[in-house]
Amino acid sequence: MQPKKKKVEGITALYCRLSKDDGQDAESNSISNQKTFLAQKAKEYGLTDTRYYVDDGYTGTNFNRPGFQKMLEDIELGYVTTVMVKDLSRLGRHYVEVGNYTDTYFPDHDVRFIAVNDMVDSDEGENELAPFRNVMNEMYARDISRKIRCSHRLRGNMGEPLSQPPYGYMKSPENKKRWIIDPEAAEIVRTIFHMALNGDGPETIARKLSERHVLVPTAYWEQQGIRRGGKRLIEDKCHWRVSTIQNILCKREYCGDIVNFKTYSKSFKNKKRLFNNEENWVIFRDVHEPIIDRNTFELVQRKLSNTKRRKPKPENGEKNIFTDLLVCADCGKKLWYHTNTINPDIHYFSCSNYVKDTRGTCKTRHYLRADAIELIVTNELKRLAALLECDEQAFATLLQQQSEKEQLAEKKRIEADLQKATSRSEQLVTLYEKLYEDNLTGKVTDEWFSQLSQKYDRERLAVKAKIAEYRIRLNDLDLQKRGFEIFTAAIRKFMEMETLTAPLLWELIDHIDVYETEGTGRNRTQRITICYRFVGYLEVPVPDDILLALDMRRGVRVNYTSKAV
Repeated sequence: MQPKKKKVEGITALYCRLSKDDGQDAESNSISNQKTFLAQKAKEYGLTDTRYYVDDGYTGTNFNRPGFQKMLEDIELGYVTTVMVKDLSRLGRHYVEVGNYTDTYFPDHDVRFIAVNDMVDSDEGENELAPFRNVMNEMYARDISRKIRCSHRLRGNMGEPLSQPPYGYMKSPENKKRWIIDPEAAEIVRTIFHMALNGDGPETIARKLSERHVLVPTAYWEQQGIRRGGKRLIEDKCHWRVSTIQNILCKREYCGDIVNFKTYSKSFKNKKRLFNNEENWVIFRDVHEPIIDRNTFELVQRKLSNTKRRKPKPENGEKNIFTDLLVCADCGKKLWYHTNTINPDIHYFSCSNYVKDTRGTCKTRHYLRADAIELIVTNELKRLAALLECDEQAFATLLQQQSEKEQLAEKKRIEADLQKATSRSEQLVTLYEKLYEDNLTGKVTDEWFSQLSQKYDRERLAVKAKIAEYRIRLNDLDLQKRGFEIFTAAIRKFMEMETLTAPLLWELIDHIDVYETEGTGRNRTQRITICYRFVGYLEVPVPDDILLALDMRRGVRVNYTSKAV
């Protein structure tokens, strides 16, 4: 016989837990009901010194819960001598971990464990049914998780937003499944995109917003009384992080779209959200009112996709409006902006991959004066504006002819991809029907049928999303006017402006190819090719014998021809 242990009086921990996984039992297992029930039972057991440890809204599939962790800390300090729960499922729904606590951890710390409804009391010896109950509790959690995932997938594929509204939006009071614009936050979002178009990087934008004492999204939601997940205790409520700016600038939701399935979890036991591959996203366009127009969003994405820019030197002054637009025609790398060390009034661009400057692979420097490229581009845009003003029909014809070949090739490629996706979708339906028949006749087991049907269902949904995307892209190609109208509107905007600006350049120009100079002295020439957005390389009609001349600075004139080579 084992000797009786001397009981040490300490705290009786009354542990309560409730989560969404409890389904229909949520009402009976409410925190208030658990507290009342445990307090009454503790009195019946003669346990008077009680303390509640509560986890409201935490899953039982893992033990990373604040109330439970606090109880473990008190156990380690020797304060707790008894742990009481309503049943084993309140302690957890992970049968291995629950068994570890009940069979090893609590006995090692001389803690009495009581699960009232399951008639488990460690002072009365082992309970042979407890392990089976733990297994059933986990199976219950697994089943609930499967049902929730199925419902989640169904709602997501129907276009219902699965996430909380991003900063700038809020839920509609009339329909919680629809987002409406939050005017105050939306204005900050527009400011962020405007700064990005003007050439400010995420670090600069974050610094400027912090200096203006603009509340960060979490602090703003807290001020408005909006409950959101994540960290709530913020030391500096106006300190914007670079990651926050980058996240805002990359959200398609600001164009009016709903993007579902951007994250996923590996299993019901691991609640950590992982980033999903973009091809697995399901996107619904133009669902709610946009904060940012799609053209502005695409321009910002182009700027963000550029290679990381070097930190500007103080002597270079402000960034040039052509930064990130000039490209080396030989190696494809961008041209970097510099200031002459001897004469600070001279600013120029050169290849970032030049072998002598950066130990790169480009053998020539591709030197180009900043004032020269500005004069040339300004003059070319003036000529386009003049053509538009003089003969709008001729301008539209020029755009149509220029992009016809590129549009046709793109359309053929998308149509081929659409045909493949459609054929695969039809094939999946046939495979599913055959699998169903084989299951009815007994050729395929229920388990194998379940696995394969889920696989076919996932692939079918993915193919369906691709088909929708291809059709949207074909529709955009068929509506070529959209791109032409944006380009024409940008030209008209240029006609109303006195000077070039970075946002206008990004609206009009995709990139500018800069070639190495040829010849020497007065015969020295340099080829520069402007690639416009939506229309590509555009040759404005000009008589062959006309040589365009521009006065760049005193005593210096730039002569150039607009004829394509």
